Amino acid sequence: MLIFVIWAVASCSKDETPDQGTGGGNSGGSACDLSNVTFSETVWPIINANCTSCHSGASPGGGILLTNHATVAAQGAIGSGNPGSLLGAITHAAGNSPMPQGQAKLSDCNISKIRTWINAGMPDN
Repeated sequence: MLIFVIWAVASCSKDETPDQGTGGGNSGGSACDLSNVTFSETVWPIINANCTSCHSGASPGGGILLTNHATVAAQGAIGSGNPGSLLGAITHAAGNSPMPQGQAKLSDCNISKIRTWINAGMPDN
């Protein structure tokens, strides 16, 4: 577990926009802080900035609604290798539709923050 945390921090140590960036990898900026990942202050801003334009309303994209903790946690609960999983989609895992659709993959730091929240049991905090 400690190795994973060290890897996750190192892999996103130069995240461009660690909290709400829409894409793009590691091109400078502050370190990726995974020490206090919460739904309301960390995960929701990423989801809101990158997902809700398609995954909300009466006809959400792919039938997947991402509008609050319960709907995001439902997708996070699906194993990352299964189609429709939040982690599978944002990591562009085989068998999943890569998200955000038609855009660059989320930054490594933002993916690590969502992964950290999922691994913590997806608390509503």
